[in-house]
Amino acid sequence: MKRYKQRVAFRDHAAEAALFTRRAIVGFLFVIALVGLLLTNLYNIQVNDHAAYQTRSNDNRIRLIPVAPNRGLIYDRHGKLLADNRPVYSLEVIPEQAGDLDAQLDAISTFFPLSADRLEQVRQRLRVSRRFKAQTVIPQLSETDVAAFSVNQHRFPGFYVEAGLERFYPHGASLTHLLGYVARINNNDQIRIEQEGERARYAASRNIGKQGIERFYERTLHGEPGMQEVEVNNRGRIVRTVNAAPTEAGQDLQLTLDLGLQQHAERLIAGRRGAIVAMDPRDGGILAMVSSPSYDPNLFVSGISSNDYSRLLNDNNRPLINRATQGQYAPASTVKPHLALLGLEKGHVTPKTKIWDPGWWQIPGVDRRYRDWKRWGHGWVDLNKAIAQSCDPYFYELAYNTGINDISAFMYEFGFGQGTGVDILEESSGNMPTRDWKQIRYKEPWYIGDTISVGIGQGYWTATPLQLALSTTILANSGRRFVPHFLKALSVEEQLEEQLPQERPPLELERPESWQHIQQAMYLTAHRPGGSGYRQFNDAPYKSAVKTGTGQVFGLAEDADYDDEEVAEHLRDNALFVGYAPFDDPQIVIAIVLENAGWGGANAGPVARALFDYHLDPDYIAPWDRVDELVEETE
Repeated sequence: MKRYKQRVAFRDHAAEAALFTRRAIVGFLFVIALVGLLLTNLYNIQVNDHAAYQTRSNDNRIRLIPVAPNRGLIYDRHGKLLADNRPVYSLEVIPEQAGDLDAQLDAISTFFPLSADRLEQVRQRLRVSRRFKAQTVIPQLSETDVAAFSVNQHRFPGFYVEAGLERFYPHGASLTHLLGYVARINNNDQIRIEQEGERARYAASRNIGKQGIERFYERTLHGEPGMQEVEVNNRGRIVRTVNAAPTEAGQDLQLTLDLGLQQHAERLIAGRRGAIVAMDPRDGGILAMVSSPSYDPNLFVSGISSNDYSRLLNDNNRPLINRATQGQYAPASTVKPHLALLGLEKGHVTPKTKIWDPGWWQIPGVDRRYRDWKRWGHGWVDLNKAIAQSCDPYFYELAYNTGINDISAFMYEFGFGQGTGVDILEESSGNMPTRDWKQIRYKEPWYIGDTISVGIGQGYWTATPLQLALSTTILANSGRRFVPHFLKALSVEEQLEEQLPQERPPLELERPESWQHIQQAMYLTAHRPGGSGYRQFNDAPYKSAVKTGTGQVFGLAEDADYDDEEVAEHLRDNALFVGYAPFDDPQIVIAIVLENAGWGGANAGPVARALFDYHLDPDYIAPWDRVDELVEETE
């Protein structure tokens, strides 16, 4: 058998060495590329993107916590406090420090009146909250509660009392309709805050001005929030405070209001529906503004209960309405001086013009008779007698000769049918009717009978008590016009900075002597026998100019008689009054509307006299003070 030898292959070391070298070079280049890429990324992170990553790092480590500012205080013209910030105490807990939280809450409920429902609500809120973050257990504690808890605080680890400031109105319902109130920020408020770009300002605030002065001057009263810069860990827990920027408290306000006069007016009108406005004719400052009935604004500060709110909302006396600026009433005879002034200006009457008043008046060619309030009439009537005794036929004829176009345009100059510009937002414009208004509102033409009703302040004409006060101020000032206002001064760097009153162009007449004729007629109303204000004002230690009114709430048939004993209470006439004093140097103007009270002179007149006396007579003694003195003398 033939055998063959196995061939032995020889290794090519040179080729292997070359292959290894090539592979080593490729691998080395690959490593260098990776290192270069890593260095490039490192450079981008450390150099190019350094600022961005540093910001992101600080955002995760440093947080800004807003701090709510103290709200500005409100004072009356004499420095008496009207709106305060009082300390309030709440019970807080940090869950992770409380140990057995359920057992602790059960023990806490033995100290404070926590209902089972309230306790369960607290438990549910604590279950979903962060355990290291403080949570409110009881929002309001009395000083007695705080003292009782402080003695036993060692038994409740993690629980503590937090102090803060909350708005407080020391005079309760006395000033609600002009001060308004603050309350919790709701969804509508939040939307408005976002739209106005004020989100940062309210980041730490829970309350906001809702009505009245509190709302109108919200930006001034609120102040600027402060900031706390704190360091937190990766779980969001505060480690330390890095820096703090102090808050800027809201500015204090001083109002034109006279608290004594305000409270006096409230006592005079107590138990009745109506409104009183007192103004200083020298600058338009409001001295008092009462709307009755009222309500306690403190109910809204920490959140009013649904039962309390329903009670206010469903009250037939409508306490939530500011009758002084939102109540719309027929001005009745209180506007007869304004109509007479228009008649003088247009030449339809003179101070000596007389008409015969048999107790009624007729449109020429029409059978219907428009009655006078005095069934047998006033006989011969001139301008002074027409205003002093409120003769209706005189003004029927004056309105007929003047026409609604001139009446509407002239009364608009006195502020009727438009907002007064007062520094609260809750205001109605009333209604100064025109032909176009009736066509749009009722789809009907304007009739001459409509003008006749307007001629005695009835019909479609409505006005607010504030408008009546403003129009009377213009009469007292012989055409000088101020914007009614509450703000007297602002606190600036702990000093009061007086605010100049806003003045509108004066109402100028072609016959300027007409002002004196009307003022004289209003003077005679108070100081001539037969005048509707004579009984109340003739013996006053000062001279005044007044006009009373009785406003119909519903219309009577031509031959029907009005008997208040047979009419439902809410349909009885309103009692009205306007006037100013002293006559030669007016210092106060008053407008009063008492709903369903009857004759203006007999019912609103005594209220006005008491207010004039309080403001002008240094020897005045209030009726209730006289009663107290008599009781003391008897004893």
